[in-house]
Amino acid sequence: MATDIGWELYRSFLGVLQEGSLSGAARALGVAQPTVGRHIAALEQALKLPLFTRSQAGLLPTEAALALRSDAEAMASTAAALQRTASSQGEGVRGTVRVTASEIIGVEVLPPILTRLRARYPDLKIELLLSNRVQDLLHREADIAVRMLRPQQELLVARRIGTVELGLHAHQRYLEQHGTPRSLADLAQHALIGFDTETPFIRSIGKSLQGVFKRDNFALRSDSDLAHWALIQAGAGIGICQVALARRKPELVRLLPEQASLPLETWITMHENLRHSPRCRATFDALVEGLQQHIA
Repeated sequence: MATDIGWELYRSFLGVLQEGSLSGAARALGVAQPTVGRHIAALEQALKLPLFTRSQAGLLPTEAALALRSDAEAMASTAAALQRTASSQGEGVRGTVRVTASEIIGVEVLPPILTRLRARYPDLKIELLLSNRVQDLLHREADIAVRMLRPQQELLVARRIGTVELGLHAHQRYLEQHGTPRSLADLAQHALIGFDTETPFIRSIGKSLQGVFKRDNFALRSDSDLAHWALIQAGAGIGICQVALARRKPELVRLLPEQASLPLETWITMHENLRHSPRCRATFDALVEGLQQHIA
């Protein structure tokens, strides 16, 4: 098996995995379709493994291709991190920092923080990755993460910001039409907004709310925090959101605050190898300061 396989072959391989076809990968990568085809053929020859089979639905990955996927994704993350590090060389705070956060934090909380940061350091570029999936900082999928749980990995610099409180909220218009619940048991008579996919976190919420807040009782389901936030503001029903965000909207009413208070620890983390990087240090400090203000 060849040991000097070029990254461009794995890059095309990952593109086909993600897009499902040579043409899709070529468009995503900005190269010609025959080039992607040659890369796949060369990689199969070098590895002595079939990677794709043709079907009416496109190119289907073999078991070998699926087994290689995580390593190829790690290579892509490392290559992107290398580019970010190279772009930061020079005097002052400059280059690119990749920040990951949940949807709701990324849309409702981070924009003014990042705006102030960029005003102070105009040569700094920010890549904002919004996902409720926890990105792997050790494999450099991101440089800095805003997380709502304590990081468990070693080799990470972590700063606890404080506790974000979640609570039940509804629009005044919804309550005028449907009444105000006076107990958790009353929630069963209302249109509840919740998640479609059950996770350990969702199950823990359900237990803390006496089992009323569970998938079978949700009139509107979505795995997007932003969708929940929009539905609550539209008056569609009762949902859970950050208390600090709801305070910005006078038309939103918090419900059952003593019975439904869900604390979430908030952390800022980055790989310890980045602690001396001016671009990452400046971004890390700005996020700490801005999120502390948000929580306060």
